[in-house]
Amino acid sequence: MKLNKGSYKKFKTYTERVIQFGEGNFLRAFVDWQIDKMNEIADFNGSVVIVQPLENGLIDMLNDQDGLYTLYLQGVQNGKAEKKHKIINSVSRGINPYRDYEEYLKLAQNPEMRFIISNTTEAGIAFDENDKLDEVCQKSYPGKLTALLYERFKIFGGAEDKGFIIIPCELIDRNGEKLKEIVLRYADMWNLGQDFVNWINKDNTFCCSLVDRIVPGYPRDTINEVRAELGYDDNLVDVGEIFHLWVIEGPQFVKNELPFQKAGLNVKVVNDMTPYRTRKVRILNGPHTAMVPVAYLYGLETVGESVDHEVIGKYVHELIYDEIIPTLDLPHEELVEFADNIIERFQNPYVKHYLMSIALNSMSKYKTRDLPSLTEFINRKGELPKKLVFSLASLIEFYKGKRGNEDIKLADDADILELYKGLWENYDGTQAGLENIVKTVLGYEKNWGRNLNKIPNLTSEVTRYLSLIEIKGMKKSIKEVL
Repeated sequence: MKLNKGSYKKFKTYTERVIQFGEGNFLRAFVDWQIDKMNEIADFNGSVVIVQPLENGLIDMLNDQDGLYTLYLQGVQNGKAEKKHKIINSVSRGINPYRDYEEYLKLAQNPEMRFIISNTTEAGIAFDENDKLDEVCQKSYPGKLTALLYERFKIFGGAEDKGFIIIPCELIDRNGEKLKEIVLRYADMWNLGQDFVNWINKDNTFCCSLVDRIVPGYPRDTINEVRAELGYDDNLVDVGEIFHLWVIEGPQFVKNELPFQKAGLNVKVVNDMTPYRTRKVRILNGPHTAMVPVAYLYGLETVGESVDHEVIGKYVHELIYDEIIPTLDLPHEELVEFADNIIERFQNPYVKHYLMSIALNSMSKYKTRDLPSLTEFINRKGELPKKLVFSLASLIEFYKGKRGNEDIKLADDADILELYKGLWENYDGTQAGLENIVKTVLGYEKNWGRNLNKIPNLTSEVTRYLSLIEIKGMKKSIKEVL
C-alpha cells in the first residue's frame, strides 16, 4: 500500500498560503513539520506549495504521494532516548517551474499567498547575469523569485496588502538581506521600474533567519525495517532530530501571522539575531571542532561516544561550560539551557556523527568557531583558556596525519596540507623543532587573518601541550588540563 490521500484517512485540505523553494529533507523536516503543527494546534489553516529550485528533484514523487510523507523524529529528551513518527499533511502540491512555468507564475495570482520560504543551499542565493525576465524559467532562485514578485506586483497593481513575508533558511549570514539585495539587482537589470522597487522595499518583508535541526534524511540503511513498521510504502520518509530552533530577525507582526508560540514551537522572532548566531556557532559548532583532534587522537570515532566517554566527555563539558559560555552575552540561564540541549543532541543514539566527517577544513573552522571564544576569554579573564589551547595543540598534532600506526585522511585546502607536510617532515624531534612548528602555524596569517604568536603566552602554552602529546600521547596528556 502506497502513502497517498486515498490510503491516509485523516487527510485534510488547507488553504494554500506558503510558497516554498526547495523540496529537500531539511525543509520537510523543519518548516513543513512546523506548519503541520500550526495547522493542528493553532488553527493556521495553511498549506505549502513547493517549487522545485533545480531541474531535477523530488516534485513528481511528492505529487505521486499527494504531498504526504512520514517524518521520524528521534533523539534524547530529558535524558531519555525517544523515537516517534507522524505523517505530515501540510504540503498541497509541488511545481516544477522548468516544465510548467505558467503554473509557477499563477502562484502570484492567489490573494491568499502570504509567505515565501526557501532553502536552496548556500550557493542558491546568488546572482546570475544570464537570467532574463522573459525566459521560460530563470536558473537562479533570486531570479525566479524576482519574476514571481513582479507578476504579483502587476496582478494586484502594487497593492500594499499583497506583499510577502520572505524567510530564507539558507545557511549564510544575513541571508534575508542578501536575497533582497539580489532581487533589487534583477529589478534594475530588467528595468522593472521604480514603482516595483518601492513596492519591494515598502510592502515586502525580507527576514534574516537562523535554523537549527540535524536532519539525516532518508533512512537508506533501515528503510526495510521502517516500511515493515509503518505498514505502507513511502518513498519520502524523512528523519530528523527532536531538537529544533528557528530564529527569525524581523518585525513582531511576523509572530502574529505565524502562530509558532501557540503551537509550542521553539521559534524566536527577534530584532537582532546576531547573539543567537554567535551562540550557535560558539556552543554547537565550536565544541564539535575542538573535540575532533582530542577525541580522535584519544582513539574514539563518533561524537556520541566522545561525549559519553568518562575522560573526553569531561573535557567537552568543561570546554563548553567553563570556557565558552563565559565569553557570551546572552542571559547565563539561557546559555546553560542551550548547552544542556547541545549535550543531549551530541548524545543522540540514533545519529552516528563521525569525528572525521567534522574534521574537514578544521583549520578554518577553528578560526571561525573557536578562536573568538579563546580571544574573548583572554579579554574577560586575563588568562588563557586551557581546554581551547589544548585543542589547538591537538589540532597541530592531528595534522601530522598519524594516529599511532594509522594514517589520518586529512582533508583541507592544498596550502594548509602543504604547510603541515613540510613542517612535520622536517621536524627533528627537538623542543626547538616543536616550537618552530607552533610558531609557523600560529603565524600563518592566510588562515588566521592575523599572527596568533602576538597573543601573550599562547605560543609557549601550545608548544608545551604539543610536547606533552608528542612525548606522552593523548591519553596521558589530557589529564594535564582536567
